[in-house]
Amino acid sequence: MHDKASAQNIEIRHRERPFVRVIQKLRDAGLRPTRQRMALAKCLLEGPNRHVTAESLHRETQQAISLATIYNCLHQFTDAGLLREVVVDSRRTYFDTNISEHHHYFMVAEGRLEDVPDGVINIDMLPDVPPGKVFSRVEVIIHVSDDT
Repeated sequence: MHDKASAQNIEIRHRERPFVRVIQKLRDAGLRPTRQRMALAKCLLEGPNRHVTAESLHRETQQAISLATIYNCLHQFTDAGLLREVVVDSRRTYFDTNISEHHHYFMVAEGRLEDVPDGVINIDMLPDVPPGKVFSRVEVIIHVSDDT
């Protein structure tokens, strides 16, 4: 009975303090939980995985946080291992909340990124690595256009 009461107290505290998990994630990543970082981390790190741009996040936050601050936070989150940066081309960078190794479809007409299901891409032959270098990661981005 005592364990049930303790669990209920913990649950109540988490409901009363909605940023508890986000603050801990930021601290675990070595980031100070500023108001802007907490707001963006709550938006990004709680809920299902997704792909965002700085601009889409700026619109989502109803421009309450400057675009420059959003860019800075996204890069800080990426450097801390909380997000994964996906560069589609020289003009488009997305940030992925799914930090596992995986590949993407880029829907050209919609300007949208989607995860490729696990196990459907088979990379069985790669070129030799230049001397003194090692592969750090192989990432496939498949650009998909409408069939017209």
